[in-house]
Amino acid sequence: MPSLPLLLLLWGTSSYAFPVFEEGHRQDVETTWKYLENYYNLNKDTAGNNPSGKELMATKLKQMQQLFGLKVTGKSDSQTLSAMRKPRCGVSDVTPQAITYDNPRWTKTDLTYSILNYTPYLSRAVVEESFEKAFQVWSSVTPLTFTRVYDEDGDIVLAFYRGDHDDNNPFDGPNYGLAHAFQPGPGIGGDVHFDLDERWTDTSENFNLFYVATHELGHSLGLTHSSDIGALMFPSYTWYTDDFVLNQEDINRIQALYGPSPNPIQPTGATTPQPCESGLNFDAITTFRGEVMFFKGRFYIRVNRFMAEPELNLIGILWPNLPGKLDAAYEASIIDEVRFFKGDKVWAVRTRSVLSGFPVDIHSYFGFPTSVTHIDAAVCEEETGKTYFFVDDMYWRYDEYRRSMDPGYPKLITEDFPGVGNKVDDVFQKDGYFYFFHESNQYRFNLQTRVVDASRDSNTWFNC
Repeated sequence: MPSLPLLLLLWGTSSYAFPVFEEGHRQDVETTWKYLENYYNLNKDTAGNNPSGKELMATKLKQMQQLFGLKVTGKSDSQTLSAMRKPRCGVSDVTPQAITYDNPRWTKTDLTYSILNYTPYLSRAVVEESFEKAFQVWSSVTPLTFTRVYDEDGDIVLAFYRGDHDDNNPFDGPNYGLAHAFQPGPGIGGDVHFDLDERWTDTSENFNLFYVATHELGHSLGLTHSSDIGALMFPSYTWYTDDFVLNQEDINRIQALYGPSPNPIQPTGATTPQPCESGLNFDAITTFRGEVMFFKGRFYIRVNRFMAEPELNLIGILWPNLPGKLDAAYEASIIDEVRFFKGDKVWAVRTRSVLSGFPVDIHSYFGFPTSVTHIDAAVCEEETGKTYFFVDDMYWRYDEYRRSMDPGYPKLITEDFPGVGNKVDDVFQKDGYFYFFHESNQYRFNLQTRVVDASRDSNTWFNC
């Protein structure tokens, strides 16, 4: 990589100045250059020493933006720089097989693996269990088997290294390049290297070893990076949650190389929601400081009046301690909290943090009877401080000021909310209306007239 003075010289030379950079910062220049050099085969000599260098850099930036689902501009805008600064896999995004789609593969189905050494942050037993689970993820969807060997190097060798470790891909210290792997083949082929400087964990904190190992083993088996943000093979690290499952795209791609699992019941994976897909429904919806957030599986879709397009991302990026596939959510703006529900548990969030002491059960916190095992939908009426909880065909009302249930409840939904049906999946308040959702339909309920005055498809919030 060129030194910073050379970078600045190139930046300031009028004949070779690169308009792909927004006006700006020396650090942004270095970040972009280093990223494209490491992961997109940017040749510094070609880019820096001829007039077409600016076009080459723009082309590389467009490649990166397309893979990451960013707006394709060829410029290093703030979203692009943010994506570049996230921890990620050390494997290039433009390996030859990624371009030709001619992925290498193992020619046998019974593979061996060995563990060369360990991280100081986890016990040997936890490291071994993490690796075993990672192999099981891939064996569960293919005919492949993986057996650990002790007295020789396996087909796949797992090892922890620091800095330069003689494979032409040095580690850079904590918090950025986490690990890398080599495509199937003899010698170093299939091996996985982890950065010894990372704080590896078996939780959602820092970097989950099982999750990273499962991603890297995808490379060991012949997979390249994916542009699906919900796929395990997406280049950036996405926070681990206990309900991890392979994305269907990961399953389809590995089975294209090795065939399906021999099990009579074929496993199915999660799918990444598309905001404008027909029939889209949601697990939960809430407002959050002027925005509206729609939740589906492990994902959120965020909209506000400043965004031309909705933002799709993983819940764990914002709140790593929340589960996926929520049941309900609502904003209690009077105390600046958002509450999330799954089963009979509630989590309270303020900004980016789950509050201490959560999750707790909904019976002790809100006063629900033990017969209530889940919440379908919830909304707090800002003007009154009353929160409405919808469960099956009934609803309860809770007073946020008194922190107790109002007497006389539950009542039938159809009794006080005519026109929305007898089952509510999601609800939120905005501009004097409750917006009720059931399956792929939404109903706008006027809080003054107490009637439904409009109905439409659920995804009309996404400029579809």
